Amino acid sequence: MARFDNRVAIVTGAGSGIGRATALRLAREGARVVLADVSDAGLLDTENRLPEGAECLRRVVDVSDEPQVKALVDEILAHFGQVDVLCNIAGIASTQGSHPPVTENERAEWEQVLSVNLIGSMLLIKHTAPHMQARKVGSIVNTASVAGLRSGAGGNAYSASKAGVVNLTMTAACDLGDDNVRVNAVCPGLVETGMTQAVFDYARAHEKAHKLGSRCELRRYGDPEEIAAAILFFASDDASYITGQALPVDGGNTASLNMPGMKV
Repeated sequence: MARFDNRVAIVTGAGSGIGRATALRLAREGARVVLADVSDAGLLDTENRLPEGAECLRRVVDVSDEPQVKALVDEILAHFGQVDVLCNIAGIASTQGSHPPVTENERAEWEQVLSVNLIGSMLLIKHTAPHMQARKVGSIVNTASVAGLRSGAGGNAYSASKAGVVNLTMTAACDLGDDNVRVNAVCPGLVETGMTQAVFDYARAHEKAHKLGSRCELRRYGDPEEIAAAILFFASDDASYITGQALPVDGGNTASLNMPGMKV
């Protein structure tokens, strides 16, 4: 048997990047997958890449909208009868395009970024966890970031939202542990996805591509499939005695003093 045979897994942000890679790998390992994203075109592309015979449910959902989240979970339970795995991957970066100092931040940006990255994760947990608790089994994997662990990896709003995801992971793990529902988080480093594409495009256009990932100990950037592998580990029974943890998957970025100018 594959690790996720007879299990239903929700993947938010499934229309691209890490979410797509996670959904495809879950399907390859036997899961029935629920593909959720704000982009129907992205979701359709992901669905078309699923292995032959994979069972899925594709839905456009704004994770920051609680009625939409509740409706999605209700539909999943009506369709599949259960939820075993939740992968909170949907997220957005800075809406200001750059990383201005906090004195120049806009309240609207903070509200938008926090509503998707942090509150969206909370809402999915709120509406899926009771069904996991009733069955005394379940795994929730949140997607934070190295930006939530230290400065220099993202703007103020984004970093704060991801630090919140790390703490939500710990508090939710404490809330749900009595019912054998595990909650963990992965903290990706620099990975080429739709959200980070502007960074990669700029570097390549200005002959700086060789610097991408150069501040990591492995001296390279990551691939969505590498993050998906860590997510599936947490989601599977291989991590049955792990909860409340945040794992950097960052090529060693957080393992050393990584300040501007410190590395060549």
